[in-house]
Amino acid sequence: MITAVEGVKCYGIKEGKNGLGIVVCKGKVAGVFTKNRFKAAPVIITQEHIKSGEIEGIIVNSGNANAFTGEEGLKNAKRMAELLAEKLGVPTHKIAVASTGVIGVQLDMDWIERKFEEVFAKLGTSREHALSFAKAIMTTDSFPKEYLIKTEDFTIAGVAKGAGMIAPNMATMLAFIFTDADFEPNDLQEMLKNAVDKSFNVTVVDGDTSTNDMVLLVSTGKKKVNRETFEQKLTELCINLAKMIAKDGEGATKFMEIRIEGAKSDEEAFKAAKVIASSLLVKTAVFGNDPNWGRIIAALGYSGVEVSERLDLSIEGFKDGRAIGRVDLVRDGKSMQNEDKAREIMKNSNELLFRIDLKVGNGRGYAFGCDLSYEYVRINSEYTT
Repeated sequence: MITAVEGVKCYGIKEGKNGLGIVVCKGKVAGVFTKNRFKAAPVIITQEHIKSGEIEGIIVNSGNANAFTGEEGLKNAKRMAELLAEKLGVPTHKIAVASTGVIGVQLDMDWIERKFEEVFAKLGTSREHALSFAKAIMTTDSFPKEYLIKTEDFTIAGVAKGAGMIAPNMATMLAFIFTDADFEPNDLQEMLKNAVDKSFNVTVVDGDTSTNDMVLLVSTGKKKVNRETFEQKLTELCINLAKMIAKDGEGATKFMEIRIEGAKSDEEAFKAAKVIASSLLVKTAVFGNDPNWGRIIAALGYSGVEVSERLDLSIEGFKDGRAIGRVDLVRDGKSMQNEDKAREIMKNSNELLFRIDLKVGNGRGYAFGCDLSYEYVRINSEYTT
């Protein structure tokens, strides 16, 4: 996947809850970071390091977030950057650092320094190298998240991790995207922000914003390509990674997409969709295969967007990408009495699409999410034990 991009080498290892991954990727860089006020040490360091718009490598650890760890945490994040910089013979500020895991615990730097040599020695460009990195950065993820787009003119590939602490507020734990298309850092930054707003920022698992969220976009090549085409593919890639995160929500049994049309504006449509996807009552109803559409109506009512009682609401079900069926629940503001049909669709589906027409304008928007299950409670009640 990411090694399909010219100029990208990587490798990673996973030992129990701890992982370490390295990417060598000389090029131009842009980044989007968590809005949590308690920014993790690696976020602080990386935000400073990428100000030059250039990067030589990325070092990532999993199992420990290095967040809320004070001066020692900053020192350890800097040391991680130094390890890779020294090997590459480049300034420390050319290295990005990322961490994910438990908050409030100092890094085991002895383990990181020991394993660093092993990982660096095995850097390569094969499919296996890319997969080892994807696995190294996982925590509660049940599968690695990778996506690749190849066109006649350029290649773009990304890897992400995230299953919990996912909210529509820079809503991925970590994502690293690489391309051989050549753009200046300012252009990369603008395109990345636009893509994140349409992907990771409309994705909900549990409504919690991590201290470590980070998305980096690195241009390693010299291919001159059309900006509009590239931005479309970048957004497509980010949406697919975001959907993987929602599908892998901790304990999730169902993925759900909320599509709003007929809103006063696109902004209001996205806002309404995110409120519905974030509703605990909606999420638990989806888990229980309960077509309680009144919970969706209630969420719309408190979302702060303009609504109409003449709205339409339908549900579609899919099983592993295969259509199961569609049924109208509300039409022109009236119940269609189709709850039994909807329940059967929900029972036989692992993906649900809710379509809502607010009938107050031409705005469109969407959000991705998942149900809330007993397993989510178990995973997060035992996270540090």
